[in-house]
Amino acid sequence: MLLNSIHEPKDLRKLSADQLKQLAAEIRQRLIRVTSENGGHLAPNLGAVELTLALHAAFNAPEDKIIWDVGHQSYVHKLLTGRNDAFFDTLRTYQGMSGFPKRAESPYDTFGTGHASTSVSAATGFALARDLRQEKNEVIAVIGDGALTGGEVFEALNYAGHLQLNMKVILNDNDMSIDANVGGLADYLTRLRSDPGYQRAKEDLDNFLNRIPTVGSRMADMADRLKDTMKYMLVAGSFFEELGFKYYGPINGHDISAMRQVFENTKGLRRPVLIHVITKKGKGYGPAEKNPDKFHGTGPFCVETGQPKKQKTQPTYTDVFADTLITLAKRNNRICAITAAMGSGTGVAKFNQVFPDRAFDVGIAEGHATTMATALALEGMQPVLALYSSFMQRGFDQLIHDCALQKAPVVFALDRAGLVGEDGPTHHGVFDLSYLRLIPNLTVMAPKDERELQNMLYSAVEYGTPVALRYPRGAGPGAATSDIFDYIPPGKSEVLAQGKDLTLLAVGSMVATAQAAADRLREQGYEVGLVNARFVSPLDMTMLEAVFRETDLVVTLEENVLAGGFGSAVSEWAADQDLVKPMLRIGIPNAFIEAGNVNLLKESIQLDVDGVVAQISARLKGCRADG
Repeated sequence: MLLNSIHEPKDLRKLSADQLKQLAAEIRQRLIRVTSENGGHLAPNLGAVELTLALHAAFNAPEDKIIWDVGHQSYVHKLLTGRNDAFFDTLRTYQGMSGFPKRAESPYDTFGTGHASTSVSAATGFALARDLRQEKNEVIAVIGDGALTGGEVFEALNYAGHLQLNMKVILNDNDMSIDANVGGLADYLTRLRSDPGYQRAKEDLDNFLNRIPTVGSRMADMADRLKDTMKYMLVAGSFFEELGFKYYGPINGHDISAMRQVFENTKGLRRPVLIHVITKKGKGYGPAEKNPDKFHGTGPFCVETGQPKKQKTQPTYTDVFADTLITLAKRNNRICAITAAMGSGTGVAKFNQVFPDRAFDVGIAEGHATTMATALALEGMQPVLALYSSFMQRGFDQLIHDCALQKAPVVFALDRAGLVGEDGPTHHGVFDLSYLRLIPNLTVMAPKDERELQNMLYSAVEYGTPVALRYPRGAGPGAATSDIFDYIPPGKSEVLAQGKDLTLLAVGSMVATAQAAADRLREQGYEVGLVNARFVSPLDMTMLEAVFRETDLVVTLEENVLAGGFGSAVSEWAADQDLVKPMLRIGIPNAFIEAGNVNLLKESIQLDVDGVVAQISARLKGCRADG
């Protein structure tokens, strides 16, 4: 196989055009085989095969800096940079290869990514650093049309264009098809405009016209205006040109030779350049071409059929959220749903099928979504903004300044809270309890199961204040759901058992773990209390006062970092009340947790039942020794 002979990018330069095509086919087979076993971002990588080959054939990484936006299309890059061995087979597994660029993994991974719309900002920084060091390397950002909707991209384009930095942005546009005639003409015009000989001829003409006495400068101005008029008529890149970028494209993103020629021709331009390539998401694998969204991020699947290997056996938290929101919206025509390019993943796409006029997907723009939702709420609507927990971080300022300060009744439904698994540290939603609970006017709560999620969503809409409702990825314990909802007063916990020796205060997904741990500790002879805290803000102070006065050890459990989370809130309250009591806070350590199966990750940080029991048992022994 040709792929096995590629150990570093420079090996590509030895291959003929036909061999590069053969290599592209081999790469696609490798991608399909590994992702069918491990899951992953298959469709984006299938669409970026030729683009990645052209990039590495034309540029000299890692001296030339290639920055992948989001990074879910970087598998091909990893295959070409020394990771096409057994390591690639560990893609997205515990202690295996990351599904995103990771600087600690390879010098070819210039910039660690996982969230969208950061590549152009990063490229600007790399280009500035290069110029300050007086070096000559190229800097290339690769960004998809989806990530282009993020506001940070336009801030960076504006600044890089203003500085006229020597850098390149490759726009990988996989939301369009290439018409044969238009695509061929565009390729021809792009090759012509990027050819150094053409650039020199144009400059020579300008110099000649300007030397003609009296009328020369006017003739040159007329030629420039005519050129600009034709350019705006023929080229779709006038917007980027206004920002200061030289635009080339669109180019067929599956034509390695065409892309490579443009990349080579633009190396001599010491200014910002945007090269627009058109690709087909999922290219080369029928099921992914037909359903690119389904294969954007997929679990293990059968190669022959494209069907998931593991069928869903029960509704997920996302399913329950979507169905409940639809039920509530049928009863309340002021309810609307918003998301930021996460329609399928959050359930808003399902809501959109029933209420298309009340569903809004703003693209990768969480900050905009938050402020927009705030204004909707202030005008009497009841918006529910559904995001992944880790992406709510991108709307933090708007959440404080726009929403909470004005007490706008927006419900923030935060899916994928806690450890999410194979996508790893960029996607784990383990900081939300910490950064949400510090915000005034914001109610923060987490359900123990599917039924409580329903009741919390119903209650959140009723509160008339800003609310954050966070829940895990995947299926819950299996609690029966209903179309009849119970109101939960703000800050009201649920006492499940009382105990003198210790009381477990658990929130959200950790309630089930706490229940199992309590049963084991009771078998050891301990009298164990258990509380489903429900709320991180406000706390149930009546419950807390009773627990701190009646039990010997207070244990908090949360699927959130310990710094500033639920346990911190309880200990701060106790300190303020001058209630001195032995405490144990159990949660996620203050570290970035790697990718892997959620159960393995919990075991590794003692957040599974065995680990929780071990931590509590050790503390109980310590308490007895102290006593």
